Amino acid sequence: MEAIDVHAHAFPDPVAAKAIPKLEAHGNCKAVGDGTLSGLIRAMDANGVQAAFLCAIATNPAQTPSILQWCRDIAGERVVPFPSVHPDDPHGARWITDFARAGFHGVKLHPQYQAFAADEERLSPLYTALSETGLLLVSHCGLDFAFPDDDDRASPARFARVLDRFPDLRLLATHMGGYRSWDDVERLLLGRDIYLETSFSLDRLGAERAADLIRRHGVGRVMFGTDWPWRDHATELAAIDALPLTPEEKRAILYGNAARLLAS
Repeated sequence: MEAIDVHAHAFPDPVAAKAIPKLEAHGNCKAVGDGTLSGLIRAMDANGVQAAFLCAIATNPAQTPSILQWCRDIAGERVVPFPSVHPDDPHGARWITDFARAGFHGVKLHPQYQAFAADEERLSPLYTALSETGLLLVSHCGLDFAFPDDDDRASPARFARVLDRFPDLRLLATHMGGYRSWDDVERLLLGRDIYLETSFSLDRLGAERAADLIRRHGVGRVMFGTDWPWRDHATELAAIDALPLTPEEKRAILYGNAARLLAS
């Protein structure tokens, strides 16, 4: 089947050479790839993946201009970049407007790596700009293996409050709505008008529960993701294949839903 990976990361080559070892040490997790754009495309080619959403993360406000330029440079049919803005940037809302004018599909945020809680008031200008422009917010949701287990800055409860305040916000909640927080996802996010993606989740949930959550949320709002270079495409594709879903449902998750989102 065709596939679009809606959650991948890569860096310019000189940055990747430094960033990947640091991230491996910080998260005590070995990367499956080198974190370069060429490495991502090789991994996609080896597994029949047609395109990937490449998610950047601005860890300080000064990084946004260079991230935006790199995203402009690499955009194409195979790579769909999602630039990033930092919550401490006083011009964050203006950046989001610029991203929309430049033709990008959305923005990537990560509460833990950008040091904010999802429902903080200082995020309101960004959520307002995202709602007004219609750009998709791709955000890390749930716990993160690189941070303590009591770090709730990206919890489903916080995102539920955000959605209550910003009903027009288009959200792609990574890791099936909240890594290792799926009981709260089931209670607070399931069935809401948001997208979920599958990375780092299906093996922990188990095939039966994962399929149940997907159907209850709505197959049309679930998409395939890997979080490359932290998970490989073959493993995540095999996890989709193992789900007790119909071929049509799997096709929608792997390709159709993301293709429709990109065309909208």
